[in-house]
Amino acid sequence: MSDATAPALPVTFRPGRTRAVLLTIGTVMFVVITAVAMMLERLNPGERVSFVFTAALFLGVLVLLSRPKVVADDEGVTVVNITRTRRLAWAEILRVNLRPGDPWVFLDLSDGTSLPALGIQPGIAKQQAIRDARALRALAESKGTGAESAGTA
Repeated sequence: MSDATAPALPVTFRPGRTRAVLLTIGTVMFVVITAVAMMLERLNPGERVSFVFTAALFLGVLVLLSRPKVVADDEGVTVVNITRTRRLAWAEILRVNLRPGDPWVFLDLSDGTSLPALGIQPGIAKQQAIRDARALRALAESKGTGAESAGTA
């Protein structure tokens, strides 16, 4: 059994520091590129629009990269990755894995596949990711048919 206690539901796991960094950098870059486009006197209106469009595109990509999260509630788990969202019942999650060197949590599913859950990633907040992985594992073990999990977290 896991050494973590299951948190109260509903609970959302997301890489907060990574998200803050991505959104801050995206916003700052948008403002800087737009300001430069407006200050350059040699640019015609079309060129200025292309600068702003490029800045908006850059911000959009960073917003998309900051999207991942894992939401657990009484019925199951919703995994929101960069471009896809998948809803899982607790019984579908057999194991929650976060092994040393893994870029994010992997969920072993009852259909024999593994689903990456980018909402829990050790990047710049390793200890928080380990706590979140343990909490999700405790939930999976208490709510579903989850077997003993492999890995460090």
